Amino acid sequence: MAKVFEYGALAVRELEEGDVPNLARWLSDPRVLEYVEGRDRPYDVARVREKYLARRGSRITCCIVEWDRAAIGYIQFYPLTDGEKAGYGYQRTLRIYGIDLFIGLPELWGQGIGTELVTAMTEYLSNVRKADKIAIDPRTWNTRAIHCYEKSGFRKVKLLPAHELHEGAMRDCWLMEQGRV
Repeated sequence: MAKVFEYGALAVRELEEGDVPNLARWLSDPRVLEYVEGRDRPYDVARVREKYLARRGSRITCCIVEWDRAAIGYIQFYPLTDGEKAGYGYQRTLRIYGIDLFIGLPELWGQGIGTELVTAMTEYLSNVRKADKIAIDPRTWNTRAIHCYEKSGFRKVKLLPAHELHEGAMRDCWLMEQGRV
């Protein structure tokens, strides 16, 4: 099990085959899907393997979030491609990472774990991966996530109209960023 980092009771490690049942459980819970993939797109074990395990070894680093040694969520990070940078209006010369995440156990929402996770991940990406900026693109209506990201030092920089398919419609998102440049 490859640890990415530890931060108090929080640990982030790379995704393994044994994590598939947890991801399938979280990604079939309508409370989670409302904010992540959409309630119209629940996952089973096969779909988790197809989407998440297939990413291993790519530019996307897929990780499991642990709290007090128990798996509680998912986070991924990745360097933006030149095309993604151009689409967001960034200079190609900048080292920019994107992140996506969710806490898979709704009973843990609202306890500050997400803020701690985002803060720790941005510190890791800035200090270890030498990111100039870190970007995230929550849907505009996901106020809990936006508040979490703002508490972690992100700021809204650009509205992304009809940016992401969610529950059958293209939804607006915010481009939020944090960084040195």
